[in-house]
Formats: sequence, C-alpha cells, structure tokens
Amino acid sequence: MTDTVEDLVALMDVEQLELDLFRGTGSGGETSVRIFGGHVVAQALSAAYRTVKNRLCHSLHAYFIRPGDPSIPVVYSVDRARDGGSFTTRRVIALQHGKQILNLSASFQITEAGWQHHHPMPQVTGPEGLDERRTLRQQNVDRIPEQYRKDYVRPRPIEIRELAPIDHFNPQPAPDLNHLWFRMHHAAGQSPQMQHCLLAYASDMNLLGSSLRPHGLTWFKGGVMTASLDHAMWFHAPVQFDQWHLYTMDSPFTGGGRGFNRGAIYSQEGRLVASVAQEGLMRPVRAPR
Repeated sequence: MTDTVEDLVALMDVEQLELDLFRGTGSGGETSVRIFGGHVVAQALSAAYRTVKNRLCHSLHAYFIRPGDPSIPVVYSVDRARDGGSFTTRRVIALQHGKQILNLSASFQITEAGWQHHHPMPQVTGPEGLDERRTLRQQNVDRIPEQYRKDYVRPRPIEIRELAPIDHFNPQPAPDLNHLWFRMHHAAGQSPQMQHCLLAYASDMNLLGSSLRPHGLTWFKGGVMTASLDHAMWFHAPVQFDQWHLYTMDSPFTGGGRGFNRGAIYSQEGRLVASVAQEGLMRPVRAPR
C-alpha cells in the first residue's frame, strides 16, 4: 500500500518497457480492493508525459472501462496521435489481463499568453483547525468490521480536511455542494509534470460522493453500488501541491443510475488552478431477502 509521500511519487514513475510502452504498479493508492481511479488516471498521464517534451497538459479525458486488479501491474500503451506547432495530443490505453481498463486522451500546449479571468474562490473556512481525515477515521474505527480496520486507518500521503464531513455510517441528506482542503507535503520540489500527476490522482478523492450527499448515501452505509465511469480534468495554472488547495465540488444532476459531479481546485491564494468533471454509477442495491 502507498503509505508515504515517497511511495506515491514512485507510483507515478512508470517504467518504460519499449518505445511508447510503459508499466506501472497496480498496488498502492487509496484501497486494496481494486485500483483507485485516480491512480490509473495519474499513471496514464505520467506515461503520456514520457512522450512529450517542453509542453504541459492542459486537459485530459478518461473512461474507466473495467475495475483494476491491484495484484498485478498495469501496462500503458501510448499513441502519439499528433505533434503540432502549438498542441500535442496523446491517447493512452491501460491494460490488464489483456483487456482495457482505461482509455485516456490528453492534450499538451506550449506556453502562450492570453486574456485571463476566473471565478473567485468561495469564501470558506481555512484548513487550520479542521480535523484531518485520519483523525476522523480513528474516531470511527470501531464501526468498521475488524478485517477492514487496518486499511481504513492506515497513513495516507495526501492530507485531507473536509469543511462539512458527513457521518459515513449514518448519513443524513446534505447539500451536494461541499469543500475540502488537501495537500501533499513532499510534492515540494517536484517537476510541473509530476505536480499535474499528483493533482490528477487527488482529484478523484471525494468527488463522486457529491452526488450521494443529497440522498443520504455513502459507500459505508451500503444500499448503493458506485463506480467512476469517466473523469475529465483541465489544468489552468501552475500547481504547487505541497501547499493547501481548496477543492470545491457539487453535483448538478443524478438520474438513470448515474450521478454527475463537478469540481474546482483553487490555490490557497485564490487562483483557480484546475477544473474537474466526473460521472459515476449510482445503482440501487437491494438487501438480500
């Protein structure tokens, strides 16, 4: 499991097997049951970056096709779709057991000047004084079946502080709009490309939960089957993920067994650095009779 910052950085450093063919570890991340979605998105972006020079990603779009198996590596095949004068396009296929588990397209751009504006950061409580994720989990560890407790409270490399955390075991309907602060101390000194990969990894945290909140649902309570279906991300400004960032999330729509979620990521100084969108499965699960 990925218990330290150094491990998470290493997780992004995919191994080159052949020209445009890379391998990343499947173990690590947020869960030992299956590969965390942000894990495979970030590794796919890292593989794409290995084929691009002097350009940074400005957008990525991914589809989750099959659950990832954390017991074996993931192979990433990069297609050099286009190298243009200003933009570079890459398509990445993630493979396990000979089958696709994720498709990702990413676009990279040279540095250019242009008109600027962005929506202001919401005025919310800062991260100081808020409980850290691990603290809240320690307080609830007795509510988890014993076989899952070690994984539930193990140290994690990304520090998360929610502004309005819900009770995962007895949730009440809550507004879909929610906020958290997150950072990763040892992201300091990492390259701009690695900053993007680490933020892409973190962008999958808590996002799908936005569509569950109005319905009083959580993964821990049961009664709902969830899975990320796709993930899109746009990078707007340089990222320094060792510093606090505000992740503002909402869910404008749920229906048809799916929930649509959006996110905006701001630096603590109030600059919009990234935007995120994701649709997830929200399928009712009936208790066995």
